[in-house]
Amino acid sequence: MDFFNAYSEAIAISLIIIVSYFFNYVSKKTKIPSVLLLIALGIGLQQLLNRVDVNLDKYIQEALELLGVVGLIMIVLEAALDLKLKKEKRSLLIRSFFVALLSLLLTTFAIAYIFKGRIFEDYFSAVLYAIPLSILSSAIIIPSVASLSDTKKEFMIYESTFSDILGIMFFYFMLGGYDAPDASYVALNVSGNILLTIFLSVVISYAMVLMFQKLKAKVKLFFLIAVLVLLYATGKMFHLSSLLIIMVFGLVLNNYSIFFRGKLSKWIEPQSLNEITEDFHVVTMETAFVVRTFFFVIFGMTLNFSGITEISSLLIALGILVATYAIRFVMLKALGGKSILPQLWIAPRGLITVLLFFSIPVQFQNENFNPAILLIVILSTSFIMSGGLIAKKEDFEEKDELNFKDWDELDAELEGLLKKEGKDKLAQ
Repeated sequence: MDFFNAYSEAIAISLIIIVSYFFNYVSKKTKIPSVLLLIALGIGLQQLLNRVDVNLDKYIQEALELLGVVGLIMIVLEAALDLKLKKEKRSLLIRSFFVALLSLLLTTFAIAYIFKGRIFEDYFSAVLYAIPLSILSSAIIIPSVASLSDTKKEFMIYESTFSDILGIMFFYFMLGGYDAPDASYVALNVSGNILLTIFLSVVISYAMVLMFQKLKAKVKLFFLIAVLVLLYATGKMFHLSSLLIIMVFGLVLNNYSIFFRGKLSKWIEPQSLNEITEDFHVVTMETAFVVRTFFFVIFGMTLNFSGITEISSLLIALGILVATYAIRFVMLKALGGKSILPQLWIAPRGLITVLLFFSIPVQFQNENFNPAILLIVILSTSFIMSGGLIAKKEDFEEKDELNFKDWDELDAELEGLLKKEGKDKLAQ
């Protein structure tokens, strides 16, 4: 009897989804990221397949790349649909952007310095390999920060999304600039690419929102997702930041009242857009859950532990971790707000890191690089994040402290606040 058939595969897929659902429950109770549990499940399946002498390497690699692309789109769109753009959030948005940008650049060059001379002879290859290891994983962070206060949660969602977008742009700009005649050409090409991507993102987002609100058919959500995947893949072919297009679309859809003002407000149908946004929330959450599940299970099935005990690899991985958290500490202290815990420990590497390593062209691949370094960093950063979330005390929103030394002063301060509130109401 052939065990591997359509029915056994259906059973396996169903069981993995069911187990992943319970992993989410365990994760909420224990603060252990569900991603670690999924990777562990993948490792277990790898051992099982080895015992029965089944080799699925070819299919696994293809599935991993496809799942990574779809998962990335759903994760970024899910994050964008959760973000409300308000004036009071402007500071948070700016701070998270600069923390993501400066952390990415500083960490990349710090890791490249560690690689240079030890693994790579040229600085270009060192930087190319360092970029994926410098990018935060929104696929891990977004589902892991639900228990944080709103301010900290939004900061981490913004930062991780910006880190994904900027990291991917940085990676492909490096590849595109390899054959460039000089630095000025690269700078001009990069700036032009960024401006073009931003312009297209805004135009496409407005057009899609106006188009989607006109769709009256009940079967339309996967049509919308197909359009997003098409935009992503097309953008990748032209080396544009496709993630930026996806993120801007999500922000425009979820904050249409901000983007469609004045005469533009006459073009929109609020009820239709609200329904589409609500439907998108459900589809993106469900799809992101399924794709994230299979991506990390399959990733666990591809892991090779053969070089994980090499002293040189362990030392290099340790250097990467020290550089990562030292730079993150400085950035958060400077721009991250009053309280930097547990955000300091939330710096996992994951889906984007793996995808970009698979995307390194053959001519730049180096046999001296031990894949165990990648594995050690991914697992270590996930465990560190897990420990930080478990150790954190009850999380409160940051609020202005009342200034008083005794209860009389407190009463006076409260009385002043009440009088001010009364004046404001009269003024209205």
